[in-house]
Amino acid sequence: MPTDLGVAVIGAGMAGKAHAAAFRTASALYNPVLPPIRLVSVGDVNPEFGSLAARRFGYERNDTSWQAIAEADDIDVVSVVIANSLHREVVEGLLAAGKHVLCEKPLSDTLEDARAMADAARSASSIARIGFTFRRTPGIAYIRDLIRNGTLGRVLHFSGRYWTDYGFSPDAPMSWRYKGGPGSGALADVGSHLAYVSEFLCGDIKSISGGRLSTAIDKRPLPLGAVIGHDHAAVSDTYEAVENDDYAAFSAEFENGAGSFEVSRVAAGHANSLNFEVFCENGSAKFDQRRPGEVQLFLNDGSGHESGYRQVILGPGHPYIAGGLAMDAPEVGFGQNDAFAYQSRAFLEEVAGLSEAESLPRCATFDEGVRNMELLAAVTESALNNGKMITL
Repeated sequence: MPTDLGVAVIGAGMAGKAHAAAFRTASALYNPVLPPIRLVSVGDVNPEFGSLAARRFGYERNDTSWQAIAEADDIDVVSVVIANSLHREVVEGLLAAGKHVLCEKPLSDTLEDARAMADAARSASSIARIGFTFRRTPGIAYIRDLIRNGTLGRVLHFSGRYWTDYGFSPDAPMSWRYKGGPGSGALADVGSHLAYVSEFLCGDIKSISGGRLSTAIDKRPLPLGAVIGHDHAAVSDTYEAVENDDYAAFSAEFENGAGSFEVSRVAAGHANSLNFEVFCENGSAKFDQRRPGEVQLFLNDGSGHESGYRQVILGPGHPYIAGGLAMDAPEVGFGQNDAFAYQSRAFLEEVAGLSEAESLPRCATFDEGVRNMELLAAVTESALNNGKMITL
């Protein structure tokens, strides 16, 4: 085990701040105790954003280039939380410098770059992982356990939606999220989450059909200043074209069962609404990210007289909670920020050489990140070919 680990986060936006806070929390989760974690740097090309995040989350400094972080002798572990199109250059540079890398999803903006990154990860001397954060959500992991242990049994049908509304206003400022080719918009941003959640529960997707991509707002105003995350800032009267999708939908065939998927960044009233239902031979389960401390469960008792879901409040008897949260008591609750902390903890444990615990499995590999990109590429190919079935 190393004597200590120096941590940096590249990107001071919305998700970057979640990573920065998560590394700060990680040492307080679970046993055994991690080696001392040094919060060294938050990197961002905007020095104001980087400095503010560094001071807010207790990091020693901020840097304005990824190269400075790659060259720093006091940094061992780096989260990369920047525009998807920049991932490859930064990640490959960090791996070449011997840094351990946790990269936000999706792995890149093109399948070619994602595969190159996975090749680099396999040949690196350090560890590279991708953040599939919703795998850390206890309710989702609990439903997976119920499927695998036979309580729910074989999957018949999955129905999932991830609706967001950060782009529903025509005055939402232009950013990197609205640039890129078909499939790099809502599909990549939130559809990537929905795709890996579905395979986490239901097994591999075998084919995709009925792909549809739609751009509802085809131009957006340029901001007058720098913008963090999904913030709606002051804008100019100069507009640029939106290059990717506001909405995406598709159908899938799993090894067992079928699935329907819908994602949007223009769903007014749904700020962050990942929700799904999975229907199985012995019952069904429902999850809604807006109520992450619970799941809805229906188990068929065989009488033919029972119908409807019952509420299951999550607690220490469910995945990831016992021994993790500082107050791991029933009905304490769980949120998306906690999932980022669990993710950082799992990554630091692997870097530190601690044994993998069943209560906190390892983060996903870059090869799994490529798989996720292959699904997104298949949806895009289907959409560009009038809903054609694409076999995976």
